[in-house]
Amino acid sequence: MYEQATIAVENQSGFGAVKSAIDDSFSNGKVSEFLKSLERSKLRIRHFEEVAAAGKLGPQISEAYKSLGDGDQGMIREHYLSTLEKVDPALRQKYLKVYAYY
Repeated sequence: MYEQATIAVENQSGFGAVKSAIDDSFSNGKVSEFLKSLERSKLRIRHFEEVAAAGKLGPQISEAYKSLGDGDQGMIREHYLSTLEKVDPALRQKYLKVYAYY
């Protein structure tokens, strides 16, 4: 069975700030507003760097993300992508354009 290797986080404070912003944006009380803001901005949810650069995860998150090393950035992207897949299917259907691959 495949088991993902554990990679140590290099920049704990930056990593924690970005991860916390992602978790906050996808929390039950905020996820609908987050998706609505992506839709208004015509952003695709799977384009993490564009979402962060647009300030949708918070005003300082793009800079915090850029300050991370490659390994930390990869773990953040993976966390973001796995988190967006956990959104309620009814919300995903409502914001289909945000979730679409095209």
